[in-house]
Amino acid sequence: MNETDLHFDVAVVGLGKTGLSCVRYLSKQGLNIAVTDSRDEPPELTNLKSEFDSVPVYLGEISSEALLASDQIILSPGVSLENKSVKQVIEAGIPVFGDIELFCQQAKAPIIAISGSNGKSTVTTLVAEMTHNAGLKTCVGGNLGTPALELLDEPVPDVYVLELSSFQLETTFSLNAHASVVLNVSPDHMDRYETLNDYINAKNKIYYGQGLMVINGDDDIVKAMNEDSRRCITFTLSKPEGNNFGVIKEGDEAFLCQGNVKIINQKELAIKGEHNIANALAAMALASSLNVPFEIMVDVLKSFKGLEHRCQLVKTINNVSWYNDSKATNVGACIASIKGLCELGSIILIAGGDSKGADLSSLTLAVKQHVKNVLLMGVDADKLAKTIGSVVACEFVPDMDAAVSKANQIAAPGDLVLLAPACASLDMYKNYQERGDMFVKAVNALEAC
Repeated sequence: MNETDLHFDVAVVGLGKTGLSCVRYLSKQGLNIAVTDSRDEPPELTNLKSEFDSVPVYLGEISSEALLASDQIILSPGVSLENKSVKQVIEAGIPVFGDIELFCQQAKAPIIAISGSNGKSTVTTLVAEMTHNAGLKTCVGGNLGTPALELLDEPVPDVYVLELSSFQLETTFSLNAHASVVLNVSPDHMDRYETLNDYINAKNKIYYGQGLMVINGDDDIVKAMNEDSRRCITFTLSKPEGNNFGVIKEGDEAFLCQGNVKIINQKELAIKGEHNIANALAAMALASSLNVPFEIMVDVLKSFKGLEHRCQLVKTINNVSWYNDSKATNVGACIASIKGLCELGSIILIAGGDSKGADLSSLTLAVKQHVKNVLLMGVDADKLAKTIGSVVACEFVPDMDAAVSKANQIAAPGDLVLLAPACASLDMYKNYQERGDMFVKAVNALEAC
């Protein structure tokens, strides 16, 4: 067949977990599919060939020929709309959208949609546990766990709880969530977005439609997304106004509340840190939109100890506590982690990796106030040192084992050693999970010595 004879109903761009879920979904519709990926060996290639050996695959670069021969394009979230082949098909008038758009067109139950620079997975998990424990059939996925399209294989639930990244939202147009939230916004993925406003605009798409807007009253960027004509509820770390969610302080005690109604004492939260108080408030606001009783919320908040690689206490050795927050892949997450743990002791910070083009300067104040030593590794270690080196003692280390060994040498009883890299992991590791696992392994080896 000549290339001029090519024709596909749809081309899927990107063969990761999401891309394969798209192929599975589209094949059930009886469509003629092509797949293309810039990698020679994308992660789901073996599974694709096993399940769909007749689907043509174009590897090594995103195939303009396959895309231009297709009626529509399904773009995986890891592929930018600015890719030259993708821009070609957009200019040619070929529709381009993502898996979340396909999901929204078919979903038959209310959607709780959660985005933000930090805290998405924690809030998604909290909301899903609250709705499930309240007796609602709950399907959870999206950017966390199960790809959204695979949720459509399940019986129709009472509610879908979706974590959505800015990348997924870029190619989503039909979302009309029952309730949605942007938890916070700090500069992230600036290697993909030309400006911070481009990133903000992608996040803002989660509020499209007519559902309840849950707004972080402490984040000026998120507050600016509020629409006066829409139903809105806010959450804040201060005393709330009206029937919103917030914190009431009484002497040394602090209570998470809705309006003047106290729901849970802050000390009873199983997850620690100021940022997790905000996460708990956001989860309660979202769950309240489905009439989840407060007692159910409280039970979840008392028992949920957090997700791996997110402010995870690995163990305490010789009165030094070791925390794994490998998921802190941007400056905002690192600052939140430092502020959330600083009251527990002096911090030795392990940081570094790929900063993704971000401005690191906002890290300086938190480090100056709460960190006594920083151990730096990865491709942007020098960049971090130039940013914070004037306010804290910094030392370069070649890898995680060396970082943990050095931290163990300089830590005093009562200190915390915190892995909160403020950077992505891909310069040294397969993903943030592998980076966190290497930290945990190195910490466990200390106790064995």
